[in-house]
Amino acid sequence: MALLVGSLVFYWRHQRQLNRYVRRVYASFISPHLTGRERTPLLAGYSVHGIDVSSYQGRIDWGQVAGHKVRFAFIKATEGVTLHDARFKRNWQGAQAAGIYRGAYHYFQPNYDATRQASLFTRTVPLAPGDLPPVLDVEHAEFHDVAQMRRGVATWLRLVERHYGVRPILYSNYSFYKRHLAGHFDQYPLWLAHYEVESPVLPREKWIIWQHSDEAYVPGIRGTVDFNVFQGNFQRLLALRIPPRDRGRESAPN
Repeated sequence: MALLVGSLVFYWRHQRQLNRYVRRVYASFISPHLTGRERTPLLAGYSVHGIDVSSYQGRIDWGQVAGHKVRFAFIKATEGVTLHDARFKRNWQGAQAAGIYRGAYHYFQPNYDATRQASLFTRTVPLAPGDLPPVLDVEHAEFHDVAQMRRGVATWLRLVERHYGVRPILYSNYSFYKRHLAGHFDQYPLWLAHYEVESPVLPREKWIIWQHSDEAYVPGIRGTVDFNVFQGNFQRLLALRIPPRDRGRESAPN
């Protein structure tokens, strides 16, 4: 009896993690049998939905993705100081061809030089007017000093903003953000990953994009993918895009 009670208490305390683990095991088991036509229902209460992808998703049929009311996609471009995502160019072109508004992200490695990481991203990603702002993904838990990590994040954000002329978006998961980033980068739009909740714990004015699942299915992708919602209507998403360059300013004499 005591064992049963103890097991129930353990499950009650850790049910989200346990249920998530079971779903992941099941997803791994069925993955060889997926067709790429599976679909997860869109999250109710939001009108603008999007995904983020990397080479992990393999070949993507962007036309089918667009048919599932996916309006935006963030595509992994780089990581650390040397890594180029193997499918960035194909995904970058495919999303645009399908009419999906696209952006690119860099996975930040806190123990590597931030200036070199920014340079790798800006040399790789041809952001242009009409694209979504660049994104810095900050969630890598292995770093030597939190103050040094924050200085590196600040350096990347500053250099990339200077290069493209638009303020980047900061991405992180809820626990990492609360522990290491909250209060330090409030001037940057926040894309928050927070799973197994009805809505993010952070106030709505703190975030603009919510990654509500990392185990969704979208037609055109064989396997799971991250699912996101944008806080606001479609016109607000369009307003987030990089604006046209000021031609008058470009042609003005020095």
